[in-house]
Amino acid sequence: QVRVVESGGGLVQPGGSLRLSCAVSGGRFTTYTMDWYRQAAGKERELVASVTSDGTQSSADSVKGRFTISRDNALNTVYLQMNSLQPGDTAVYTCCASKQYVKYWGQGTQVTVSS
Repeated sequence: QVRVVESGGGLVQPGGSLRLSCAVSGGRFTTYTMDWYRQAAGKERELVASVTSDGTQSSADSVKGRFTISRDNALNTVYLQMNSLQPGDTAVYTCCASKQYVKYWGQGTQVTVSS
């Protein structure tokens, strides 16, 4: 059974940084596309960033230049480095491992940007 576990969320001041981690176990990590989503209160879930099995990265326009996704295949872990955080980045961030039509979701981690 594939397990996806996020960590690294918390409270940060505007302009600060956080790094989220997502560890995957029970599956073939190197074959998954790894995504970070976020959902703010009262809003729809948004795809923030993705990294494919071959390492191709992409990110939403709203976070370009501030957020960076990366993966460490040796550790079965994907990261989301978030810099220059703004109050509008406040959300529950969720990691997803996907392959073809199958998705495995984590439980999410709260990121709150506030002074």
